[in-house]
Parts: sequence; structure tokens; C-alpha cells
Amino acid sequence: MRRVLSASARGGGSDDERTSAGESRESRELRESRESLRTEFPFELPRGYVDDAGTVHRGGVMRLATARDELIPLRDDRVRENAAYLSVVLIARVVSRIGTVDDIHPGVIEDLFASDLAFLQDFYRRINAEGHTRAAVTCPSCQENFAVDLAGGGRPGES
Repeated sequence: MRRVLSASARGGGSDDERTSAGESRESRELRESRESLRTEFPFELPRGYVDDAGTVHRGGVMRLATARDELIPLRDDRVRENAAYLSVVLIARVVSRIGTVDDIHPGVIEDLFASDLAFLQDFYRRINAEGHTRAAVTCPSCQENFAVDLAGGGRPGES
């Protein structure tokens, strides 16, 4: 499910108020697409989820969290017994797909490699708290600092 809210849907006024008489439909659509709220972010797991058949799934989608997503796990008995389990339940709520697996539940997240869970925790923090998917990195060879987009799908060092 992908929801995109235009500026007018968010209370930004009607299109008639902001559109000049000479503005083309294409330029209005371009402006509206820039003003839309991105709610889903693709990612690629470092190692990948291995399903029961042995298939490795790496690409996936995470959506922005709602207040409900952060509150409901607090009622979960597993979280009450072990606070560290909160991230497993929370990540399971906001990841909508990993590869061809679209029934994401805590059991799927439990079966991820630790590096993939750490990646998803960092990805969650980036899109929900910082509002972007960029990460600052340093080249191990030349020590140059630069940013990579974690949602870009490419792997560091690949063109």
C-alpha cells in the first residue's frame, strides 16, 4: 500500500489558488510530485532473508511508521518480557515486503541474520527520525568522505 499526499490534501490550499493561468498541466503535475510525501522506501539487505526453501531474498520495502506502529508493540507479551524484542515486532510492522515474501511477521524478522536486522533498525531510524536514507561513509582506501543512499539499491563500490 503506497499513500502519497499532495499539498492540497495536507491542507496546502486548492490547485486553483496556487496555479497561474498560464501553467501547463505537466508543470503542475511536476510541482505536485515534488510536494508529495514519500511513505515507502526500498532497501537491499546486506545478506538477505533465507526462506524455508533456501531462497535468498534481499530487496524489500519499508514504510514510514505511524504512532500506532510504535504503541501496539508495547502491549505485546514478548516485548514486556524482553524489551529487546521491541525492535523485532516494530520492524515486522513496517516492512511490507522482503523479496517475494509479503507476509512479514516477527518470525520472519527473527530469522534474519544479525547484520540484516541491524541494517533494518538503522534504516528505520533514518527514514522515521532523520527523514532521509543517506549515510555518511569513508572510503577505506583513500579515506575520502562521501554519502551513499541506502535506498538506492546499489552496493558501495558498484557503478
